[in-house]
Amino acid sequence: MNYYLLLRTLLFQLDPETAHDWTQMLMRLPGAGLLARIAAFGIPNAPRRVMGIDFPNPVGLAAGLDKDGECIAIWRALGFGFVEVGTVTPRPQPGNPKPRMFRLPRAQALINRMGFNNQGVDRLVERVRRTGGQGVLGINIGKNADTPVERAAEDYLLGLRKVYPWASYVAVNISSPNTPGLRDLQYGATLDRLLEALKTEQARLASEHGRYVPLAIKIAPDIADADLPTVGQALLRYELDAVIATNTTFSRAGVEKLPHAQETGGLSGAPLMTRSTAVVGQLREILGGKLPIIAVGGILSGADAAAKIAAGASLVQLYTGFIYRGPELIREAVKALR
Repeated sequence: MNYYLLLRTLLFQLDPETAHDWTQMLMRLPGAGLLARIAAFGIPNAPRRVMGIDFPNPVGLAAGLDKDGECIAIWRALGFGFVEVGTVTPRPQPGNPKPRMFRLPRAQALINRMGFNNQGVDRLVERVRRTGGQGVLGINIGKNADTPVERAAEDYLLGLRKVYPWASYVAVNISSPNTPGLRDLQYGATLDRLLEALKTEQARLASEHGRYVPLAIKIAPDIADADLPTVGQALLRYELDAVIATNTTFSRAGVEKLPHAQETGGLSGAPLMTRSTAVVGQLREILGGKLPIIAVGGILSGADAAAKIAAGASLVQLYTGFIYRGPELIREAVKALR
């Protein structure tokens, strides 16, 4: 019997954000670690070396499910090869008004306009310091909503300094659709200035800490095909360590008539699979194998994970698919990528 499907049935009676909060509360209860390890039974080793980091398997948790790093040990116990927490901002912020997350079950999809709700980078760092433990940990950083775009680099640099000693890699989120103006950072001179500042600070921090922490940039699926080469060339020019493709989408293709489809926010889940995989394939051609790609978006099966790797990814991440399918999806994806 798939106990997760029973749990999901119960949780889906609640609104999505309440269900998320209850789930994280349950994951922090005594005994949750043992149950997680039982759920992970049978997940094989499938090691990868990417960005100079040794991953026990190539299937990770995407940013967004654990913004404040409250359940890192449980995610690892469930069998994820790496965990990415955040997006975290320099100062705590409540995010956008509720309701701000919506299910589209017929499409195995979600729409969210959370708006980087989080407790702030200092709280995250303290929690990671106390409970982070062993394993590959990505920390995803962003800017506060009230920080002007022209000063965004200040927020990213502050976040980078704070998380650098504790992260296996740092992901830079410039692609959320829910912070006004954020996606403007993906283009032209604005992108160049941000990447230059980040790489300069990364070099300084590597010298200070005696340890090189890779930087990955997370991009949107809605970048026009004609603009992807410019973005890719900038990533190569400034010698970024990886690109994460992709974030959620503004598009409603294929879900237009479903309940909640017209809610504002980013769409994730199965409808994103085709476009996000196409972006991975285009990046493979643009980057020529010089920069690893971490693929996220629309993975609902092992075959989906394998399609991401075939398109050019080195690693994959789960978010919405995990909500719909639970721990079984981790096992299925790892087995498909052995």
